[in-house]
Amino acid sequence: MWSAAPLHQNSPHYPANSNPAGPLFSPALIPSDVSSALPSGYTIRPLQRSDYKDGMLDVLRVLTTVGDINEKAWDERYDWLARRGDEYYILVICDGDKKVVGTGALLIERKFIHNLGFVGHIEDIAVAKDQQGKKLGLRIIQALDSMAQKVGCYKTILDCSETNEGFYVKCGYKRTGLEMAHYYDKK
Repeated sequence: MWSAAPLHQNSPHYPANSNPAGPLFSPALIPSDVSSALPSGYTIRPLQRSDYKDGMLDVLRVLTTVGDINEKAWDERYDWLARRGDEYYILVICDGDKKVVGTGALLIERKFIHNLGFVGHIEDIAVAKDQQGKKLGLRIIQALDSMAQKVGCYKTILDCSETNEGFYVKCGYKRTGLEMAHYYDKK
């Protein structure tokens, strides 16, 4: 039977976030086979505070509404995420100019079921319009999926639109249910 094994600070997968300018989590968690499959000059790495200036929000705008986020608000949210330890894993793909051109997130949910198991939630997969068709989205999914397994998740789930279902099936996912949502008006 599967057993949850919580991450500890001396684990190689525990986030390396004691330095506010450093990465959100340990780069050792990103599988080397994904890095080597990227186009020449491209890199995949953990989110860094400096990614505000390197185009992270522009990439997310391909996906949805982002809003008008200034650098101070970005820094506050980055610091909040970094303090969460081993719950948030946001990675980016950068082109040869070190500009962020793709991103994705893995959030870890701790459960009482499945022997205190972990479930990975993949969120916010986005690739810049001019970078689509280079298999960057596939590489992001492969990296996040591998990372979820490395940190001890017994499954990984994601929500997507029906138009994107074919892409995620190619990534090894299958339809298993129906997403429901309740949106709230901002007051």
